[in-house]
Amino acid sequence: MTIRRNFIGGVLAAAVACLPLALPSPSHGASAGGPGSEYAVGVGDVLEISVLQPDQFITNVVVAPDGYITFPYLGNVKVKGMNLPDIKSEIERLLADGYIKYPLVTVYLKEARSKKYLVSGEVERPGSYPIEDNLTVLRAISIAGGFTKYGNAGRVKVLRPKEDGKGYELIKVNLKKVVNGDGQEDVFLKANDIIVASEGFF
Repeated sequence: MTIRRNFIGGVLAAAVACLPLALPSPSHGASAGGPGSEYAVGVGDVLEISVLQPDQFITNVVVAPDGYITFPYLGNVKVKGMNLPDIKSEIERLLADGYIKYPLVTVYLKEARSKKYLVSGEVERPGSYPIEDNLTVLRAISIAGGFTKYGNAGRVKVLRPKEDGKGYELIKVNLKKVVNGDGQEDVFLKANDIIVASEGFF
């Protein structure tokens, strides 16, 4: 029985660990108005901003600690707390005000570094990671290197901060069912979620 448990546990841990670690999030490369368009930009986030007309150019910018980005022609533009469509509209407005006639701009969230989640417990690389759109518990465990030999895929939980800031909502996740095809068992993560991978037999 112990051998069978160890074999099943090893297969499951390997399956999770071998999942793609760097698949692009739908928001990474989605223009304003697409998936992730309501994401509130924060300090450290990386934006890809393209001017499509009249002349084309692309620039990557990082949101500075003061909430500003530096953009050609415009200098410093405050974007912290704004979503992608609002940033697009603001840059188009500023460019049209004496710099470029009828500018057409797209804004992409290239890297979301300002909002994070935490993975703890029996995973290979516990720690804090940037949140992505449509990020699930299974993928988050994969990004963290998969389970250790002691991790139990059937005993994973998510601690989600309550809206009133008082305590956490507890969400239990059975990743064994997910790996076996039950996608409804998986959970989409939110910023500041804490994933706890518990120890135990598979």
